This record gives sequence, C-alpha cells and structure tokens, in this order.
Amino acid sequence: MIALSLAELGRLVGGELHDADPGAEVTGPAFLDTRTPEAGGLFVAFVGERADGHDHAAAAVAAGAVAVLGTRPTGVPTVVVPDAQQALQQLAREVLVRRRDLAAPLTVVAVTGSQGKTSAKDLLAHVLAGHAPTVATAGSFNNELGLPLTVLRLTGETRFLVLEMGARGLGHLTELCAIAPPDVALVLNVGKAHLGEFGSQQNIARAKGEIVAALDPATGTAVLNADDPLVTAMDERAPGAATRRFGRGDDADVRLEDVRLDDVGRPGFDLVADGVREHVQLRLLGAHQATNAAAAAAVALAAGLGLPEVAAGLRAVEHLSRWRMELAERADGLVVVNDAYNANPDSMRSAVETLAGIGARSGRRTVAVLGEMRELGPDAEAEHRAVGALAARLGVDVVVVVGEGAAGTAAALHEAGHPATHQVRGVAEASAWLRENVGGPDVVLVKASRSGRLEQVAQTLLEDVAPTAGARGEEPRS
Repeated sequence: MIALSLAELGRLVGGELHDADPGAEVTGPAFLDTRTPEAGGLFVAFVGERADGHDHAAAAVAAGAVAVLGTRPTGVPTVVVPDAQQALQQLAREVLVRRRDLAAPLTVVAVTGSQGKTSAKDLLAHVLAGHAPTVATAGSFNNELGLPLTVLRLTGETRFLVLEMGARGLGHLTELCAIAPPDVALVLNVGKAHLGEFGSQQNIARAKGEIVAALDPATGTAVLNADDPLVTAMDERAPGAATRRFGRGDDADVRLEDVRLDDVGRPGFDLVADGVREHVQLRLLGAHQATNAAAAAAVALAAGLGLPEVAAGLRAVEHLSRWRMELAERADGLVVVNDAYNANPDSMRSAVETLAGIGARSGRRTVAVLGEMRELGPDAEAEHRAVGALAARLGVDVVVVVGEGAAGTAAALHEAGHPATHQVRGVAEASAWLRENVGGPDVVLVKASRSGRLEQVAQTLLEDVAPTAGARGEEPRS
C-alpha cells in the first residue's frame, strides 16, 4: 500500500484516532482476517452475525498491524469511523487517486462476465505481470469488500491494476467503478449466472454493461466479446471510447482460430491481431479457456503489449485460482477434474463437454459428479434437467447427482435411459460411493455451485488409495 500516516488516514476517511500515534505509518495492505495478517497493514474490523472483528483487534496489532479501522475504540491504535465498509471504500478511492497523481503510469482494468471472469483475470494478470509490476484480485474476491482490499495493495511501482468485478444486481458495478474507475473494461459474456436475482438476461446485460459506461469516453477502451450479441451491443454505453473485440468471427480485432484439444482437453489455437499470428498451447483444461485467453490477449494489447509477448505469457500459465478445472492424477492413474468453485448453466455445460471430450479422445471411463446450481430462480428445474440431458446425450458413462437441489439432473438422465445414474444426498455419501466405485484410469469431473462444497469430494478422491480390485467395475444403483 502507498504509505499513509494515521493522521492522514483518519482525515481521508473522516475518522477519529484512539490510542494511536498520529505519525505512525501504515505501509502494508488492509486485511480482514487475523489468521492472515499483513505486516505494517491495517486491520479492518466488522461486526458480523457470528463474530465481532473488534474483539480480535489486539491480536491483529500483535501480529503486525499498525492500526485498526473500526466503529469503536479497541484499546489498541484505532481509526474510529461511523461505517467501516464505507471508510474502506473511501480509503481505496483516495489511495488510487494518489497513485494516479504519481509520475509513473498506471492502467486500471475492470473484468466482468457471467462466467470465466476469474480465469480470464488470472490469465491477464499473469501476462501483464511478466511485463511490469501488477496487482490483481485474489481468487474471486470481487465484491464491495474484495475490490477495495485489492486496490489498497497498490504501490508506487504498480503498473497494472486488474480488478475482477462481480454483480448481483443492477447498480453494483457502477458502485465498484466509482471506487476504481477503469481505463480498460473487459466484458466476457452475458449468461445465466444469478438469473434468479436479475430476472432476465437483458437485465444481466444492463448490469455488466455498467463497467463500459464507467469508461472515460476520451481515453477509455472497451474490450468486448464479438461472439456474444448482448456484449457487442455494449459499445453504445460509452460513445467515443475505443473498442476492441475478441472472438472467432471476422469482425474480431483479436481473432481465435484453429482451436484443437489434446487428449486431456487442453486447447491449442492461433491468435491473430493486427496482421500478426501466434500459436498458443495452453496448459489449462477446457476449450473455453481459449476464449478466455483471447480476451486476456485483447486487453493486454490495449494496454500496450505486443502479441508475441502476450502469447509467450499465455503459454507459461500453469494454473489458475483454485478449484477451477484443476487437473490432478492419483498414483493409480485416476484423473480428477476439480471445477467445484462455482457453477451456472453455461459453465456446467462447458465442464460436461470437456469431460465427454476427454473420454472420447482417451478412451477413459468418464464420471461426472454434479451438484446444484444456485441462484437460477424459476428456471432452476429446467436448467438442471438440461444438464442431465446433455450428459446423457454426450455419453458420459457414470453420473453421480449430489443433493436434492440437483434432482432435475437425475430426472432427465433417467428419462433419457442413462444406464448409470446414481443420486446421493450429500458430500459424504458421494465420497463414500466414489471411493468404492472409481479408480485408474477413470476421469472424474466434480462440479457444483460453491455452497455444495464438492471440492471436498475431489480432495477425498485424491487422498484415497486406489480402490480394491474389481470395485470400479460395479455399476451405480439407479
């Protein structure tokens, strides 16, 4: 973080100092969890339903924090404010203004989309970090708390700030962009994630387009998916701003060509931009990562990099944020694809297609462990049934459906005459069944919304020894 004295910090957020030296400087990032303290940082105390951060203030200071930002004195150096969240956001806004006032250039990139935004953000951050100091959102820490915490990791040397932005309603991205106005805005797609909260895809498009509307018309750049009509229409939200498109169509400024998958589903492809062609072989799993890579390339080019160095950066990426199409192999040859961080209809379809493709190319038996997709509103039943129908149509060998919320998936599989569908109540039952019925060289996909905690299933499989002889040949009970 750009160093601030407690006196300056208090003035910026309208707070009062208690038990504090006004000249003491905060030099490290802000943080919320005393289990992951930041030396020289600022501990932000919130009052939650189950815990009160103020009760942990002394521990935070003992662990290296310079002070606490909270709503009451704590007995250790504290900046007391009426509202900790508003103060955190105001502090991030002011720190970003101070960083922009420095002579060194800074480019702020905002990334959003219904699916793939964390993967695209990770790819982009890796590419940019190979060029100059870069700060990026950790994981999916992309909301009204995560974004200001990311901004506060800025230093005077930071050249690129990459901010993933999530929205659960209209106006959310406008609020986030007011904290950190973007220079480049990337919109990946408009899908059906959080459809229950938005009400329609048109409303999702309106919400995602708010980051385009936040661009400075004179200096901003919108990077849009040329293959998604709801996204391409967003160029109208920022008249005057530059636009760069990515995708497979002829109208794409960064064009994706000749996408091919290896035996385990890692894409290789050509990127074509400004008359230059570069071949990229990703180490990541899933054809959809080619599109995410094209999006990252389009942003990096808009930020001033050349296509050869962008392609080199993409080739070097070994992994993304955890539980996103993570590929791991057990000692007996069992392959586990852990995509359990989140799920929506589009990402679920991509994951099932990837699994089926691995089976078709490698001859491995395919096992899909599928849980509930949350926040789909009245379309939930139909969307879960669509997943089951897809798995049956693509010939996934075994499907384990986890939880009552995914019952529509099982129903569609049964109706399609799928020969190996097994429905279980939860994580423990799924793990127990898989422990006895899968082994090398099977490939197992684990996929559900975050609340399903199916990553525990993947972890259990990878920790287990190989099943007893003959176990994997047992067909699941329907």
